[in-house]
Amino acid sequence: MLRDIDVAIIGAGPAGIAAGVGARRAGAENVVVFERDWDLGGILQQCIHPGFGLHTFKEELTGPEYVHRYLERAHEAGVTFVTNTMVFHMEEDGSFWTMNPERGIEHVRPKATVLAMGCRERPLGALGVPGSRPAGIYTAGTAQRFVNMEGYMPGKRVVVLGSGDIGLIMVRRMLLEGAKVEAVFELMSWPGGLRRNIAQCLDDYGVPLYLDHTVTKVHGKDRLEAVTVAQVDQYKSPIPGTERTIECDTLLLAVGLIPENELSRMAGVEIHPLTGGPKVNQFLQTSKPNVFAAGNVVVVYDLVDWVSAEGLRAGENAARYALGTLRSPGRTFQVEPGRGVRLLSPQVVGDQEDSMVFLRVSEPVERRCRIVTMPDVGSANLRYARPGEMNELKIKAEALRSLGDDVKAIQVHVEEVR
Repeated sequence: MLRDIDVAIIGAGPAGIAAGVGARRAGAENVVVFERDWDLGGILQQCIHPGFGLHTFKEELTGPEYVHRYLERAHEAGVTFVTNTMVFHMEEDGSFWTMNPERGIEHVRPKATVLAMGCRERPLGALGVPGSRPAGIYTAGTAQRFVNMEGYMPGKRVVVLGSGDIGLIMVRRMLLEGAKVEAVFELMSWPGGLRRNIAQCLDDYGVPLYLDHTVTKVHGKDRLEAVTVAQVDQYKSPIPGTERTIECDTLLLAVGLIPENELSRMAGVEIHPLTGGPKVNQFLQTSKPNVFAAGNVVVVYDLVDWVSAEGLRAGENAARYALGTLRSPGRTFQVEPGRGVRLLSPQVVGDQEDSMVFLRVSEPVERRCRIVTMPDVGSANLRYARPGEMNELKIKAEALRSLGDDVKAIQVHVEEVR
C-alpha cells in the first residue's frame, strides 16, 4: 500500500480529505492520506455546532456531519486512509518518514505530496503574560475538545482572551453547559471572528466584548484564581490606572492560529513571511515542484468550504504533476499585499489561466469598498471588508498577458468607494 504512491497527503482534516477526492478525480490511481489521529476529520470532529457546508452542500451542517459527507465522497472515489500514523520527518525530495504502532517506521516516496496539516492555536507562552502557570488556562480548541469529545468541563467561571471564532463559539458552549462567562477581551480595536458568531454567541447571551483590552497578569498557584485585565493604547501597551482584577477559574485563549509548518520547513519549502505558510502559486504548488499545500497550513481561512475547495484544487494539480500532465503556469507574477491588505494567497500567479486570490484586510472598512490591483488585472466590489472574513479576487489571465515585460509583480489594494 505504501509503495508506488501517486499522491500522498499529510493530514486528514477537511483540506486533506478534499485533496484525496481531487487527486482521484484527476486520474491518480494510488492516493493515500496519512493521519496521526485514530479518526478522520481533524478539528471538525469537535465542532458540533452548526454553520458548516453552506457553500459546499447548500445546507447548514455541524462539523461531524460535514466530515461525514466529504468522507462519503472520498470513499466512493477510492481514496485510501492510513490513521494512527505520524509523519515525523520530510526530505527535500518530497518523500517522508512515518511511524505507526503496527508497521513501525516506513519511508514513503510518492510522486507528489500535498501538505494539509492545518494550523495550531497560539498558547499563553507566546503572549508573554506575567504570572504563574496554574491549571485552568486552555486554548479555546483544547477546551472545545474537552467538552465536546471527552465530556469534561474545564471550569465554571470563565474569562476569554481574544475574539477568534473558536473562542466565541466556546462562550456559548460553556454557557449552555452551566458555566458563567464573565467577558471577552480583545487586544485589537475590532473583533477577530465572524460577525454572525459575535451576534449568536455573545450578543444573544449578554456577554460583554471589550475591545482594546488584554490580560496583563494571571493569579493562582495550583489553580487559576483571577486575571488582571487592562485597556491598551494605540501601541497595544497597557494603560496605567485601567487595570482591574476579575475572579475566575478558567482562562480560554482565542488569540490567533499559526499554520503547522514544521514538515514544510524540513522539506525546504519556502515559507511566506506574512502568512507563516508555504508560498504557493495558483496551482497551490510550493517552491518544491512536487510538493503542494492547501487549507490552513497555507493561510488560515474563516470558512471550511474554502478549505475544502482549495484541497480539491491541490489534489487535482498534485495528481496532474504525478501523471506528467500539469500545465505550465506560463509567465509568472508575484502577488503582493498593498494598502489595506494584511495577507493573501496564492502569492504567485501565471498568465495561462485565471487565478482566484483569497485575502484578508488589515482593518475594518464598514462601507462599500473595492479590491483593486496595480496594474489593473482584476477588481471586486465589496459591501464591507473585515479582518475576520476572507475576500476573493479573480485575477484575469488575459490581462496578465497584456502586461509589459518589465512588470514582475501585482499589488492588491482595498479602498473605500467615495
